Formats: sequence, structure tokens, C-alpha cells
Amino acid sequence: MIEEFSITVKRVKRPKTSDLNNDIQIISQSLGLFSKRDKEKSCFRVFLEIVKNKGMNAEEITLNTHLTRATVIHHLNFLIKSGLIIKKGHKYFLRGETLEGLIKEISKDMEKNFSELDKLAKNIDSELTLK
Repeated sequence: MIEEFSITVKRVKRPKTSDLNNDIQIISQSLGLFSKRDKEKSCFRVFLEIVKNKGMNAEEITLNTHLTRATVIHHLNFLIKSGLIIKKGHKYFLRGETLEGLIKEISKDMEKNFSELDKLAKNIDSELTLK
């Protein structure tokens, strides 16, 4: 279980027409995988390889994406820190095994976090009421 991670969740408007690649891009944008600095969408390309191939090592990702190994490693570290992928041995896998599983895992993490924040807020409100 991931104890600490940072993820950005954005609401992204879906286009009227959709296809598999666009739908994966919408999920990726919603999970904050694109930054203005990443003009080649290299983080998305790394993420897409892991989604499509259900686990790969860095060398395989490098060959498939035509990115430098340093770029791939940089994005893999970001994806791990974001809680989107996990590393087992020398391979990288989508957390939750599928995109649906990933979204469910993130949702559970958020519910747990908000539940803890709710308890803390109630305690603070209670203490402030007593003063």
C-alpha cells in the first residue's frame, strides 16, 4: 500500500467523439500526466506503454517510445511518486492492474484521506466550540 503520494485530479471535458487513444488521453489529463513543459507528451507515452503492455521494464519502454532512457526513468519515477504505477522487480505495472482498477485504488485512497480529514476537522471544530 502506498502511504504517501501526490496526484492531481482535473476535470477534463470529453469530446463528442471518442476513440481508445483519446479516452486514454482524457484519463491521463485528468490524472495530471501532462505539463506545459512536456511538449512531446513523453510522460503520457510512457504511461500508455505500461497500460497497453501490462508491465514492462525500462529498456522495453525506451525502445517502444523512442525516448532516451533518462527521460523514461524520469517519467517512471514521477508515475511511481504519483501512485499510478508500481515497480515489481525490474518491471513497471499499472497500479490496480487495469485502468478501472487504478481509478478504484485512487478513489479508495481519496476516501480514506477525506475520512481522516473529516475526523480531524470535527476535532478542531469541537475544540474551537469549547473555547
